[in-house]
Amino acid sequence: MTRRDKKLTSLAINKQNRPGMYGDGAGLWLQVMASGVKSWIFRYMKDGKAREMGLGPIRDVSLPEARDRAGACRKLLLDGKDPIDERKALRQTEAYERAKAITFAECTAAYIEAHKSAWTNAKHESQWRNSLRDYALPHLGTLSVSAVDTGLVLKCLEPIWLIKAETATRVRERIERILDWAKARGYRQGDNPAVWKGHLDKLLPRRSKNVAVRHHPALPYAEIGEFIKALRAQPGIAASALEFTILTAARTGETIFARWVDVDLEKSLWIVPKEKMKTKREHRVPLSKAAVAILQRMASLRLNDYVFPGARQDKPLSNMAMLKVLERMGREDLTVHGFRSTFRDWTAELTAYPREVAEMALAHTIGNDVEEAYRRGDLLMKRYKLMADWATYCDSVPIKTAKNIVPIRKGRSASAATKS
Repeated sequence: MTRRDKKLTSLAINKQNRPGMYGDGAGLWLQVMASGVKSWIFRYMKDGKAREMGLGPIRDVSLPEARDRAGACRKLLLDGKDPIDERKALRQTEAYERAKAITFAECTAAYIEAHKSAWTNAKHESQWRNSLRDYALPHLGTLSVSAVDTGLVLKCLEPIWLIKAETATRVRERIERILDWAKARGYRQGDNPAVWKGHLDKLLPRRSKNVAVRHHPALPYAEIGEFIKALRAQPGIAASALEFTILTAARTGETIFARWVDVDLEKSLWIVPKEKMKTKREHRVPLSKAAVAILQRMASLRLNDYVFPGARQDKPLSNMAMLKVLERMGREDLTVHGFRSTFRDWTAELTAYPREVAEMALAHTIGNDVEEAYRRGDLLMKRYKLMADWATYCDSVPIKTAKNIVPIRKGRSASAATKS
């Protein structure tokens, strides 16, 4: 910029209050608004079109700084570049670099916060947090989410892939979802390194080839009578909840979230809403006399809307409460869920009930889509009989015969032989 181009002075700028545009030369203009606000404008032609680019207010940008900025714009024009487009591109790059700074741990927390309201299982959030805390965050937590690659994902999975197959599978799925979320939010680019099909399935052995499916520890059905007898000696709401869970072959979450509004004592029926079911279908549970008796006891102790209330006001029983009962009984070898297997084994081994009746009692999906489409009912009347028989079996304790006791006839025969 030549001396003749420099038409403005700092003094003139401060004194100028009349609205309008005042040129300094070489495309630099002072803009005075009717409100009194003053700012710098760079005017130029690009591809036959007139354009204006703001360079900042005079309170932040001095006259010499404005001239330097205008000069940088003119250099871009000489190189065939549009100053406005170049500034937009620079801002986008800076925004992406800032976004890349968000860590995997921050994305994990944000993902859980965004999705936890849709999780109907109370344990779901803690399972997400705990599994990622134990197996993913130690390797990925402090890293930028944009830096997570296949090698880092494998670092999380390989130590547990052969010994904790189910946990490892869930950790992989959760990492994949968080990375998909981060990409949708603009925090990372490219393919997802945690995807299974066509990627990690080529690097990690399939679950079925290395580890057998681990079942929940279950009590042999022949021992259920003795167990129920010992359970009834345990005090507290949790013990009643566990017995009710066994008698109805229910899941833990279905029992602890059972509400009085879902129970019809006159019809001996408990309806589990679809929102509380793993299958997302309403489940009707026929109640045996023993199960109804438990509900009648709980009705006399009613504290809130939950059949099995917890220690905290207006809260249900803790999802760990029934496990604590097993611990008190010295049965850490069992799980609450395992009693569903006990029930299923009993129906298969000792009863003539059809398979679909037992599966319906467990709220399992029966058959294929075609069979489901034609099946209108839920075999409720047959299940009333099934659950009544199960309750009777649970109430019976098999008589044990000591090894040193000899049957009467055999004893007499032996005695006669001795005398002879």
